[in-house]
Amino acid sequence: MSLSGKRALITGASGALGAAIAQRLARDGATVLLHASSRPEAVEALAATIRAAGGTAECHVFDLRSDEGTAAGCAAMLAGGPVQIIVNNAGVHDDAVLPGMRPEQWHKVIDVSLNGFFRVTQPLLLPMLRTRWGRILNISSVASLTGNKGQVNYAAAKGALNSATKALSLEVAARGVTVNAIAPGIIASPMADAVFDPAVIQQMVPAKRAGTPDEVAALAGFLASADAAYITGQVISINGGMI
Repeated sequence: MSLSGKRALITGASGALGAAIAQRLARDGATVLLHASSRPEAVEALAATIRAAGGTAECHVFDLRSDEGTAAGCAAMLAGGPVQIIVNNAGVHDDAVLPGMRPEQWHKVIDVSLNGFFRVTQPLLLPMLRTRWGRILNISSVASLTGNKGQVNYAAAKGALNSATKALSLEVAARGVTVNAIAPGIIASPMADAVFDPAVIQQMVPAKRAGTPDEVAALAGFLASADAAYITGQVISINGGMI
């Protein structure tokens, strides 16, 4: 599934899931554009790893919560040519039950996951459409499908992303661009490991284990490939049978 000649942006590439997706797309031949908002050293290290393995990587650091910063970041990426694969992976948690949720907790989570999707995808879309080939992958969550106590803000942001996925897919399908969402369940990472102990995972997940970032990345690699050209507007769960 060669992506040779394609340029792929992965937002939030400093995290475990974003890094795994970036490495998969780089192995498949894409030039990967690694985004970070606050951890430039993490994406620089990831870029070095990708280059050492024979891939091509660039680093782009900007704040997804800033209209001006994201516009400048997108302009810098477009200077190298159209971006034909966008993986909207960046997201944050700031959990609290709704009666105790502060306004800034609500706005921050919505701003990164949902408004960040708009700020990145909107300026990159027209150049992508002109090439008549593209892949937009939005990283959602099982919380958007089932809900989760203490995550009304996160579930709302990811649920809106699912709806945006379906609507945008209708706008761009005739131009050879697909738009899909991936909804992971419990995926092993430092953040998940701090929340879910093995006994809880055994109880919650029929597969009796957490997923791995590489398993999610494999799905992203397929959806980004030519083999997935007839799959669009879908929210695809990868959760070990949770739902």
